[in-house]
Amino acid sequence: MLPAEVSQQPSADLAALIGARICHDLVSPVGAISNGLELLSLSPGAPVGPEMDLIAESCASAQARLGFYRVAFGKRSVSEVMSSRDAAALVQGHFADTRLEAAWAAEGPLPRAEVQLAFLGLLCLETALPRGGIVRVARQGGRWELTGEGPRVAADPALMAILQGAGGTQTLTPAQVQFALLALHAAQAGRGALAEAEADARRIALCV
Repeated sequence: MLPAEVSQQPSADLAALIGARICHDLVSPVGAISNGLELLSLSPGAPVGPEMDLIAESCASAQARLGFYRVAFGKRSVSEVMSSRDAAALVQGHFADTRLEAAWAAEGPLPRAEVQLAFLGLLCLETALPRGGIVRVARQGGRWELTGEGPRVAADPALMAILQGAGGTQTLTPAQVQFALLALHAAQAGRGALAEAEADARRIALCV
């Protein structure tokens, strides 16, 4: 039988704790591999070539993505604050090896819970831009304004409905969980999420 404090824990909070635990436990070994590669490169007769470059690039990408996911899927923190510089660095790292370019325009210190909303929104836009493009993040009047532009916008009506709290989540895949989480966290913050795709199907806007 589960302890009372665990059994009463909201499922979303438990999922966030699991996500944070996984990311935390993976950061150290990935960092150790990266440090080992750096030390190896300084040794006499160290191997060089595209294979070593690929391993180093893969480690850097994994570290960047883990940092981004720790914020996006980790435990919400109302009191913890992130600098816009750190948030922008995590965004740039996450999209570094993708077909998307990211432009972060929000400034000043930001509550981690607010940054989490922006990161989840970016993941939603990433899903909606399967052929790449550019995503822009701005903050106006205490709300996030995210836009995405690309050769093609795939605005799945079912995912848009989930994002706005009007659809079921039974058919969600792991790659789409950000839509449900953004809707949930936006509601907890006392506001909704709204996404609109323009008629030319090359631009999508998300406000939360």
